[in-house]
Amino acid sequence: MSTNTLTPAAPAPAKPTKPWEASISDRIKTAAIFLGSALFTVGLVAVTPLKGKLAYAIVFFIAFVVIDYIYNVVKGGRAAGADSLFRGFVTAAVCLAITPIVSILLTVWVRGHKGVHWTLFTKDMHSNAFQDPANQGGLLHAIIGTFLLVLFAMIISVPIGVLTAIYITEIKGRFTRPIQFLVQAMSGVPSIVAGLFILASIVYPLTKTLNGFEGSLALAILMIPTVARTSQEVLLLIPQDLREAGVALGGTQWRTVIMIVLPAARSGLITAMILGVARVAGETAPILLLAGGNNSVNWNMFHGPMGSLPNYIWQSFGTGTPDSVTRAWAGLLVLLAIVLILFGLARTLGNRKVGK
Repeated sequence: MSTNTLTPAAPAPAKPTKPWEASISDRIKTAAIFLGSALFTVGLVAVTPLKGKLAYAIVFFIAFVVIDYIYNVVKGGRAAGADSLFRGFVTAAVCLAITPIVSILLTVWVRGHKGVHWTLFTKDMHSNAFQDPANQGGLLHAIIGTFLLVLFAMIISVPIGVLTAIYITEIKGRFTRPIQFLVQAMSGVPSIVAGLFILASIVYPLTKTLNGFEGSLALAILMIPTVARTSQEVLLLIPQDLREAGVALGGTQWRTVIMIVLPAARSGLITAMILGVARVAGETAPILLLAGGNNSVNWNMFHGPMGSLPNYIWQSFGTGTPDSVTRAWAGLLVLLAIVLILFGLARTLGNRKVGK
């Protein structure tokens, strides 16, 4: 007589929680805490001497952190409460870091878009004064001048910066450590120092005049450390196997670097160049010292003062009339847009895989 052993039935699998359901519950909880904190803040500020935007921000932050902490302690214990407390302080730190940036962008846009018009990009200030109505004249000379200044600075600094990075990462000669130290030290050099160096070493003893090329030399000094350091980090990302493969195939070191390493790091090196350009595009001190100021378009880098966006903005603010101040804010908006576009390009290229 055989007996059948009854095996216990396997428990039914737990029904998985749908991500959107958890997300909705979290959002409802956050919204409820936010609303409660806002109501508490309004009531407390209304019945106390606390006034102003800063008082609202501080009271709201404290109320939100405390209410969120109590809720998580009751629901999940002390560990969950500590986690919510840490999350609240991190969020506050992020908000403090973002607030100045957002404030600058909004201020420049609100005050600058009023002075933006089509002739701003098609005319210069040769036939107009800065106190004229803001819809007359333009900054074509400043845009062209800034473009030429940065272009010549890029022609000078990019080869030097990339070769410096190659020496540090590939050659690794006896001067690697001193050069590495100098590159890092130059990254913190104030722009006025670069301008004064060119002024004392070239302008006073040699040329005796101001021109765009001298301004480009100062910008190149500021641009070299950015290009060199970024290029160095990019070259360090190239796998060592590629270098060994090139040498194993009979290539010399310089052929391996030129034909394998540099092509693999092409997008990263372009990013380094763009970051260097964005670094110097808005520099003011060396431009005012060396390039001078010109209210008409000047295509000759080696003769005569050259206009630029920083100089245009400085002259507009210096005039002091409402129309000139509007011009200045419009110039700031254009300059900020150029820098943001350059950083966006660098970000886009930097997200690509090295060697792709």
